[in-house]
Amino acid sequence: MLQINYIRENKALVVEGLKKKYFADAEQKVEEIIKIDQSRRETQHSLDFLQSEANQKAKAIGELMKQGKKEEAEKEKAAATDLRNKTKELQDFLTEKEEELQNVLVKLPNLPHASVPVGRTPEENITIYSSGEIPVLHADAQPHWELIKKYDIIDFDLGNKITGAGFPVYKNKGARLQRALINFFLDEAGKSGYTEVQPPIMVNEASAYATGQLPDKDGQMYYASEDKFYLIPTAEVPITNMYRDMIIKEEDLPIKNTGYTPCFRREAGSWGADVRGLNRLHQFDKVELVQIATPETSYAILEEMKKHVQGLLEKLELPYRILHLCGGDMSFTSALTFDFEVYSAAQKRWLEVSSVSNFENYQANRLKLRYKTDGKTQLLHTLNGSALALPRIVASILENNQTPEGIRIPKVLQAYTGFDMIK
Repeated sequence: MLQINYIRENKALVVEGLKKKYFADAEQKVEEIIKIDQSRRETQHSLDFLQSEANQKAKAIGELMKQGKKEEAEKEKAAATDLRNKTKELQDFLTEKEEELQNVLVKLPNLPHASVPVGRTPEENITIYSSGEIPVLHADAQPHWELIKKYDIIDFDLGNKITGAGFPVYKNKGARLQRALINFFLDEAGKSGYTEVQPPIMVNEASAYATGQLPDKDGQMYYASEDKFYLIPTAEVPITNMYRDMIIKEEDLPIKNTGYTPCFRREAGSWGADVRGLNRLHQFDKVELVQIATPETSYAILEEMKKHVQGLLEKLELPYRILHLCGGDMSFTSALTFDFEVYSAAQKRWLEVSSVSNFENYQANRLKLRYKTDGKTQLLHTLNGSALALPRIVASILENNQTPEGIRIPKVLQAYTGFDMIK
């Protein structure tokens, strides 16, 4: 959430940033916020004055009572009662204004970093790096949704029977490949200094709010209404919320956590060839990286996280590219995002497999996540990245490594799978 002080002092910059994210009616919304804040501040000033006057009245009454001037004390008590009533009215009005301000602030997206390119659609993202050769497949090569049937490793029909569309059943060597990837990603994160956690896969409303899923993604998450719990769309949510309402010691920074979880996304309205097979699921597995850092170090850490994801893709021998996302294609909470895409040879297109983002202090403001430096308490920066999301990685491994004899397993995974081919 944006800080009201920053909005008030940098109105033009805020409007410019919101427009870069194609936020509707940016100028009008900012003016509305400043107007509500002005009313809130004026009310707070009046309330402070009345409370000071009430304190003085209380002292005066005490002195009059000591002096035995009961009649004068009673008059002052009547005046004090009137002050208390006015104070209560002002306090109620202040609470109303604070809630109104909060309700408007939470609907503002994060402001983009100065380096974010202008653009509204994915086609306007900028490719900043690419690596690996595009595989040339044999004549009878097939897309992964045909390969999984041929080798009996993932069953969409069975998942549809058990649950519904978008909930596949992994089996045989497909299940082992899935487990191998999870363990490989976690081991690599451990080598890079991340502490592994296994968080809950359901969160309460406060947690979903704190990392920005609410109110922005309300209706897009699976919701257990009786308990008021949300199934997580990413491990970012529970891992980052581990540090909600905390003041971190500066010497303990940066904090680095990794975790594997299943993830759940309704993806309402998604259909067609582009989301066929593993391209888009309602339940999928992902290993997430989360870091908490000082404002001075967060962008160097973002580069470090980007290099970590690059290393994973290179070890998996997958052709990939890195995109610098434009303002209109960034998430609600992000200040700067790099997307990683791998090439799917049978589908002949690029598939997104990771986003690495710096949220600056946007989430930290909601989380009340701070640290002390030079005797002052300041908001921290939060970052996260997928390392990696499995479905499209599996799709690309299956498609890019298919041969007439079977599907070759990348060398780095063979110690995890216990086999080098799916035949």
